[in-house]
Amino acid sequence: MTDDSMKGAAGTVRIAQGGVRHPTRRELRERRLRRRSTIIAATSTAVVVALIIILVPMAPGWERVQKSFFNGPIFAQTFPGLLRAFMLDVAIFAWCAPIIAVLGLVIALARDARSPALYPLKLFGIIYNDVFRGVPVILVIYLVGFGVPGLGLPRPWNSPYLWGSVAVILTYSAYVAEVYRTGIESIHESQRAAAASLGLTHWDTMRYVILPQAIRRVIPANMNLFIALQKDVALLSFIGPVEILRQAGVYKSLLANFTPYLGAAVIFLCVTVPATRAVDRMIARQNRARS
Repeated sequence: MTDDSMKGAAGTVRIAQGGVRHPTRRELRERRLRRRSTIIAATSTAVVVALIIILVPMAPGWERVQKSFFNGPIFAQTFPGLLRAFMLDVAIFAWCAPIIAVLGLVIALARDARSPALYPLKLFGIIYNDVFRGVPVILVIYLVGFGVPGLGLPRPWNSPYLWGSVAVILTYSAYVAEVYRTGIESIHESQRAAAASLGLTHWDTMRYVILPQAIRRVIPANMNLFIALQKDVALLSFIGPVEILRQAGVYKSLLANFTPYLGAAVIFLCVTVPATRAVDRMIARQNRARS
């Protein structure tokens, strides 16, 4: 059996005996270019890292900075305690994130209300988003976290854990609602018209046609917000909860050293960097699916 060959825009595709496909000239050239780009990127990165390692210790006052921020023994001493305190951040995030996802969707649906009788709901959604997206999250935490317990409520209703979580939920629900609304509005109006022609009501159209598509489209954007939420949970330390940021402050006061803050930063990076890379892969997968 002789070799067959096919010619196309991508070059010559050769199919050898046994049906084994050989790479085309274009594919071989693209491989060489990728290999060359990888080598150049790795070399330039290595040069920059080497310069940083060499030049930074030569800076005046580096020894004091190293002792105050990069103290190895203090890092090893405080890291386990910071990790235990971080579990509180994880717990707060775990109960806030589902509530934010649901409340944000409810507010987005309220903003999408099209019946004149439901205009008060639409107005509520507009005002809610304007207020809680316009006020800094730390200010909402102070107002809710200190203001509501100041009413003299009995335990456990005066807990800073509770009202701090409520403040975070109120703020992030507004951002998530806007992301949902963007996804809903990205669905072409013709799909609503098609659903109406089949006899579906407005809510059936939202449930079976619009929302399944809209939610899939906004998953990467919402994931970015939840990554930000994981970091902003640390702001609750300002109203009392001893989570990782406050625990780092306690260690800083006890040891007169800022290295515990570096430990807290490392813990946050260990969580947020993999999550960010996962979001990047999701966005790339969505872009490939649309192309």
